[in-house]
Amino acid sequence: MANIKSAIKRVRLNQDRHALNAPVKSEMRTNIKRVESLISENNAAEAKVALTQAIKKIDKAIQKGIIHQNSGDRQKSRLTKQVNQLSA
Repeated sequence: MANIKSAIKRVRLNQDRHALNAPVKSEMRTNIKRVESLISENNAAEAKVALTQAIKKIDKAIQKGIIHQNSGDRQKSRLTKQVNQLSA
């Protein structure tokens, strides 16, 4: 455990931020997995609906600074590409 006052505060702030960020990141991952499972089931119609929801969650995570802009863009691009190939 940290002894210095600033280090103690830093630990506390990190825990607080983790508590706020974890549910957002978990929800984002859940939505991504939902899209991937629908793609593996060849369910194009529901995959498109789930994709829009996943993109919203990814954008929200980017906006809150939980994931990097490029990482989110890459995830959105790959999911969209897979859904488009499924419906083509």
